[in-house]
Amino acid sequence: MQCQQHLISFIFYLILLPTFVVCLLDGLYCGKQNCYDVLGVTRDSSKNEIGKAYRTLARKYHPDLHRTIDTKAEAEVQFKHIATAYEILKDDDSRNNYDYMLDHPDEYYAHYYRYYRRRVAPKVDVRIVIVVILTVISIVQYYSGWQRYDSAIKYFATVPKYRNKALKIARDEINEKINNRKGKQRLNKIEQKEELERIVRKVIEEKMDVKGAKPSLWDILLVQLIIFPYTLTRWLLWQLNWLWRFTICRRPYGQEEKLYLIRRLMKMSQNQFNTLEDSQIEEYLELWKQNEEEWKQNKKQK
Repeated sequence: MQCQQHLISFIFYLILLPTFVVCLLDGLYCGKQNCYDVLGVTRDSSKNEIGKAYRTLARKYHPDLHRTIDTKAEAEVQFKHIATAYEILKDDDSRNNYDYMLDHPDEYYAHYYRYYRRRVAPKVDVRIVIVVILTVISIVQYYSGWQRYDSAIKYFATVPKYRNKALKIARDEINEKINNRKGKQRLNKIEQKEELERIVRKVIEEKMDVKGAKPSLWDILLVQLIIFPYTLTRWLLWQLNWLWRFTICRRPYGQEEKLYLIRRLMKMSQNQFNTLEDSQIEEYLELWKQNEEEWKQNKKQK
């Protein structure tokens, strides 16, 4: 009994399938109408013949040429059919897909896929869109970096601790360019203030640890993506070199390697570490040496 019910359901499904498919095909291309018949042309007609037929019918059924409400409404419907048919037949790819559907009416879902794939496909090359988006992001990133950097410099120039340090470092330059202008016209107060601020800013940029390094074109997203293969290759070679020299061969660290490990332990960026005074770096190296000697003594005692 149950098998008979399944058989009846299957037969009922097969009977309704063509009707279901026809409903699907109603929404494709010209629907139940033939696009060639709508324009009054054949499948052998050239592009010029199709265009000529479209222009003739468009002039005939253009809604603005009809006065009464009924004829105008009928013309609008007919004009829409004509425009749809022309849009399909004027393009080679779309016309080929339509001809394929006429020749293979049984491939329902394939026709549905081809039709909507073409309709929703972007009109512009996706690669161009990606490049434009990356370029815009990179420009915004670059100028935002400069704004943050400029804000950081201005902030440091107003903090007494850093301002006094900058004035101390630039004492000789201040005396030369502001106080002792030998053979040059003395600056007025406004000019002296502007020159002083310029010198302070210069010292802060070059000598002090500014939160956020000066922006560089090499750091923007677009350039980083372009040079990524090179960056990745360089990083892998560096890691393999470190593994071979210091993990496998157990060679002693040189000064460059010690500074790298110190920077990593202190969680500082390379730009921040570069702004440290030479005396601070010497202190870190001395601490490294003391800890290394202490570690060796403890190892001997064990």
